[in-house]
Amino acid sequence: MGFKCGIVGLPNVGKSTLFNALTQTAAAQAANYPFCTIEPNVGDVAVPDSRLDHLAKIASSKEIVPTRLTFVDIAGLVRGASKGEGLGNQFLANIRECDAIAHVVRCFDDGDVTHVEGKVDPQADIETIETELMLADLDSLEKRVFALEKRARGADKEAKEFLDLVNRALPYLREGKPARMVDRKPDEEKLFQQLGLMTAKPVLYVCNVDEADADKGNAHSAVVLERAKAEGAQAVVVSAKIESEIAVMPAADQGDYLEAVGLAEPGLNRVIRAGYDLLGLITYFTVGPKEARAWTITKGTRAPAAAGVIHTDFEKGFIRAETIAFTDYTALKGEAGARDAGKLRLEGKDYLVQDGDVLHFRFAN
Repeated sequence: MGFKCGIVGLPNVGKSTLFNALTQTAAAQAANYPFCTIEPNVGDVAVPDSRLDHLAKIASSKEIVPTRLTFVDIAGLVRGASKGEGLGNQFLANIRECDAIAHVVRCFDDGDVTHVEGKVDPQADIETIETELMLADLDSLEKRVFALEKRARGADKEAKEFLDLVNRALPYLREGKPARMVDRKPDEEKLFQQLGLMTAKPVLYVCNVDEADADKGNAHSAVVLERAKAEGAQAVVVSAKIESEIAVMPAADQGDYLEAVGLAEPGLNRVIRAGYDLLGLITYFTVGPKEARAWTITKGTRAPAAAGVIHTDFEKGFIRAETIAFTDYTALKGEAGARDAGKLRLEGKDYLVQDGDVLHFRFAN
């Protein structure tokens, strides 16, 4: 189950430095975790989760396999990208393939690093990119209206539903508002996402500050945090320079370095977790002597679909899910203790899997 977060940003904001730190982190993880693949513009990283290590210790699991999140380095954005400037068309196509946007915003002053607009202004930078995405979305929808209207007149039910959503989104985009602000019902969400609108994707703002501000942020990052709060988005403060140094440092030295710069953990851990939360994802676990593994699903996933993440046969032949809450599993020292205490439950097809559930699926071959 792949979840992709596209990293965007104007030139000289630290986007490439941050992405390189992510990919170096992922490369380092390859020694400990299987299936960690790196491509030139893709970083597939483990989602930090201390619960998995705790479960593995209780079950004496030989292998630990964390859940993962993919970050994609989106290149080529300049003012006018919506009209094909720079690598605009490639940039926009890459964003459409992602599930969310991690927007790196320059929040540091440095006379040696030229700002593309001549001054450090996080609000203006955010609006530049947002405007390009809105213009591209507007152009995309306006090109579809005629064909949808023609199909709708022919009693095409789906075309009518699409046309209704398009006509509701267009006024927002024409007024300079992102498509994620469009009101829609839960049962319309799937169709709405099929429109492929970039400004409908959830946004994580990554405030790139200098080393001295890595622990508390600064006035620039405070502006971004306030904007994120108003939008219902998320924001994280990191120093891409610090992260790039940590990424190539031996694990044994990282703790002392983090303490010296006033950080409890790498900022990338917060970025990864925030991206995970942004996408509305939760984790369930399968635990045994062979391995302890974390699995990614979206909130509200029913047990059969959760089983299908492991293997499609599990979903097709689903019978029951043996379920233990994480707190019960750890408090009672594993499956046997949970069963003896009556904390192992048998859940059916309508069960909504909860974050932290330890599951064992029963299925018919």
